[in-house]
Amino acid sequence: MTAPHDRPSPQELAEAVREFLQAEILPTLENHRLKFRTLVAINGLGIAERELAATSATRKDDWELARRIRAGDVPENAVALLKEHVAEKLRISNPRYLAKYE
Repeated sequence: MTAPHDRPSPQELAEAVREFLQAEILPTLENHRLKFRTLVAINGLGIAERELAATSATRKDDWELARRIRAGDVPENAVALLKEHVAEKLRISNPRYLAKYE
């Protein structure tokens, strides 16, 4: 949790820069290469925002499941857990792709 004096948070900073690029810079660009690179930056900032919002507990769970599978201790619900792990990663990297399959 971020204390009030620790604001803006890294997530809020990424969001502010993404919104600035999207709303104020992108509409003014005529150069196709620069427009494309700005879209890439906007997408990258969106990924960073979602990554910052993800909890470290999820990463711990990923490592624990991998450790168990490697040790031969495969949980009964391993396939469901793995599908959820992949869905969590897609929520960060490309939520629109995941929405096609939910």
